[in-house]
Amino acid sequence: QVQLVESGGGLVQAGGSLRLSCAASGRTFSNYAMAWFRQAPGKEREFVVSISWSGGYTYYGDSVKGRSTISRDNAKSTVYLQMNSLKPEDTAVYYCAARRGGPGSKVEYEYWGQGTQVTVSS
Repeated sequence: QVQLVESGGGLVQAGGSLRLSCAASGRTFSNYAMAWFRQAPGKEREFVVSISWSGGYTYYGDSVKGRSTISRDNAKSTVYLQMNSLKPEDTAVYYCAARRGGPGSKVEYEYWGQGTQVTVSS
């Protein structure tokens, strides 16, 4: 089992920045590809970005491409999502996810965190 705990969400004005963190425990973090998803009220869950176990490969969803950066620190068992130029439409609950195997947007992730709320005011 892998336990994932997100943090760093909050209320920010449009144009601002946030850095989300996801701390993992339970298994060897470096064995897992990691990803961020988000879900806004009344909408389906949306892929945001994923990163390979080494950090060498990243895949960004169109909604955040160019405005966000994913990174990971395997020594700290933590993955980060730096979000810049935030827009009101970025408002959602952001979830961290993990899977053994490669990263991607259309693969199944085995483990999920409880989510952290990001609210962007206009």
